[in-house]
Amino acid sequence: MDFKLKTQIDPKIGFVSLGCPKALVDSERILTQLRVQGYQVSSSYDSADLVVVNTCGFIDAAVAESLDAIGEAMAENGKVIVTGCLGAKQDFIREHFPDVLAITGPQDYQAVMTAVQQHLPLPANLSNPFTSLVPPEGIKLTPQHYAYLKISEGCNHKCSFCIIPSMRGKLMSRSVSEVLHEAERLVKAGVKELLVISQDTSAYGVDVKYHSESWRGREVATRMTDLVEALSEFGVWVRLHYVYPYPHVDAVIPLMAQGKVLPYLDVPFQHANARILKLMKRPACSENNLERIMAWRKICPDITLRSTFIVGFPGETESEFEELLEFLRLAELDRVGCFQYSPVDGAKANELPNPIPDHIKQERWERFMLTQQEISARRLRRKIGKTLRVLIDEIDGSQAVARSAADAPEIDGKVFIRDAGELKPGMWADVRITRAEEYDMYGTKTNDTFLE
Repeated sequence: MDFKLKTQIDPKIGFVSLGCPKALVDSERILTQLRVQGYQVSSSYDSADLVVVNTCGFIDAAVAESLDAIGEAMAENGKVIVTGCLGAKQDFIREHFPDVLAITGPQDYQAVMTAVQQHLPLPANLSNPFTSLVPPEGIKLTPQHYAYLKISEGCNHKCSFCIIPSMRGKLMSRSVSEVLHEAERLVKAGVKELLVISQDTSAYGVDVKYHSESWRGREVATRMTDLVEALSEFGVWVRLHYVYPYPHVDAVIPLMAQGKVLPYLDVPFQHANARILKLMKRPACSENNLERIMAWRKICPDITLRSTFIVGFPGETESEFEELLEFLRLAELDRVGCFQYSPVDGAKANELPNPIPDHIKQERWERFMLTQQEISARRLRRKIGKTLRVLIDEIDGSQAVARSAADAPEIDGKVFIRDAGELKPGMWADVRITRAEEYDMYGTKTNDTFLE
């Protein structure tokens, strides 16, 4: 079929989404706008008239993955629009791929739409918005039973290893009523878990001076605690990610103890040594995080704490690394991710002296992971014999794959249930834990009554 005739009859967009959950939300918004305009979405390069690649550019590995994705799209299709974090470096992308149709930065949805309309205009008979074809909650790339709820864009911090602010700009909090209306639409569409995300969730509302708005007959401030209280009224799991350890975060812990929000907190500590944290220019670097963790557990004993750390930061000494390991042993965090420091083009940390050799970074990473595996396994073993409410993610043969309140999708462990029976994705089930490993747990159904 002639390409020009094909696009007039059935304009289709291929889409590649890379990066973190925040980028995934950007992809969902772009796809929703494309569908509203009348574009179809293609699952293959061959059937697509044009491909949009939403890139990541946070670390070197992400940049390499993004370049590979752009190269593949160019080779397989040839008509490519690039957006996302790496799109902030237009000259860099043009050096590698001079023939891409257009390049836009992150969260610039209108620029993506303008580029699509320019290079793949809709036929006159498809020019009216197809709003009836788009569900009220928009196009989602996650399973129906959970969704990411992005509450702000950008970041005000100047962490020396990070270039996100230069890519995504300063903090811009979304209207609290807009966030709550989106959450309401998602829940009505069947979402049972809302994962609250941003670059810094605990800073929500700082830029608008915690402005209050009307919601269900009362005033709700643009503040993390007020938002969580309001979200708790929907009767679904509410999970908080990317929460920096400011003192005011303490106020959300009682809400967890009261069951208003999942007893789960994702806090990116990054390190434990004061000098390294200062070199990283981390917010709240002077806080006594160990003391705060103990206080949180006193208020909410069931709280699950997840964090990420960097080893091999420039100038990190062996004793400073050992201090980090000791922090792990004392804090006993439940879920932990660890990255070897990687220089990022444009990051201030690149200018620091005494870079750590790769073989030492690898050795420290291995010791870190071994230490945390032992901690994680020990904490999970304490759940053997307990009955946990879980959310079913998928059915794999005869077993169900689920998550407990302590497990975020993609990044944490899973709960494997023997004899799935009538279980289906999106169902709740009560499971008695019979075995635990470093990251995952195994169990059996306690009854045959399950909640849709």
